[in-house]
Amino acid sequence: MTDFSTANRSMPPPPSRMRRTGGVKRALLRWLLFAGLGVFALFYLMPLFVMLTTSLKSLEEIRTGSLVALPRTVTFDAWHTAWSQACSGIKCEGLRPYFMNSVLIAVPAVAISTMIGALNGYVVAHWRFRGANIIFSLMLFGCFIPFQVVLLPMARMLGLMGLAGTIPGLIFVHVIYGIGFTTLFFRNYYVSVPGELVKAAKVDGAGFLRIFWSIFLPLSLPIFVVTIIWQFTQIWNDFLFGVSFSQAGTQPVTVALNNIVNSTTGVKEYNVDMAAAIIAALPTLLVYVVAGKYFIRGLTAGSVKG
Repeated sequence: MTDFSTANRSMPPPPSRMRRTGGVKRALLRWLLFAGLGVFALFYLMPLFVMLTTSLKSLEEIRTGSLVALPRTVTFDAWHTAWSQACSGIKCEGLRPYFMNSVLIAVPAVAISTMIGALNGYVVAHWRFRGANIIFSLMLFGCFIPFQVVLLPMARMLGLMGLAGTIPGLIFVHVIYGIGFTTLFFRNYYVSVPGELVKAAKVDGAGFLRIFWSIFLPLSLPIFVVTIIWQFTQIWNDFLFGVSFSQAGTQPVTVALNNIVNSTTGVKEYNVDMAAAIIAALPTLLVYVVAGKYFIRGLTAGSVKG
């Protein structure tokens, strides 16, 4: 006689129940992953939150309140002080003139280094010549030379050129140091462009610049976005070149921020320090907020050849 109760217990669960169980497990794992990422994001963003809230507090509230508490009374006095008259006891004009110096340095340096990198990447990728690999390897090697190694040779070169302590001198420094990176970005992107397009254009009589202007530039928007964001971030956040190759009146905003934070005369104004740091970092933050998704797309746009 057959034991139906034992047979039923040994039968596997129906496929629909297995699918539901698998779906629940996947959903649970997904939520656990999101929760873990959320915790890491909060931990990573906590310093920015503390900076912002501290910049909106008065000194009295900073002394008596909690570091992570929201401001009881929002005030923008620290922002005004950081922008207009940040230093006390030391001659300082606030961040405003130095902010404009950084703009005058970053914009031309980004534009020049990006265009030179585009031409270099185009040549190395599709106009092969004797020694092209050696030249590209040397430029790539230049990307890994520490900043400190080139300080004395670069200072000597700027002195010989009459550009020491000037904004054009800082532009020249950032263009030279950025060419290796921009060439690498554009070369890796242009390698994915089919060589048959270049050959067909040559057959039709197009020259070097015509091919670059009509074929490669229209395809280059993603990598231009990547290069501009990379170069702007590196140049705007630079401190070593700015403090080494500038003088009073030509210093970038990072040098002014350092002067504000390290000023020790009188009472330490932490709210002014935090406001000044946010003002100095605001352009790069805005660039990544506005164009961050295009940065990721541009990085992967030329990753597959063909």
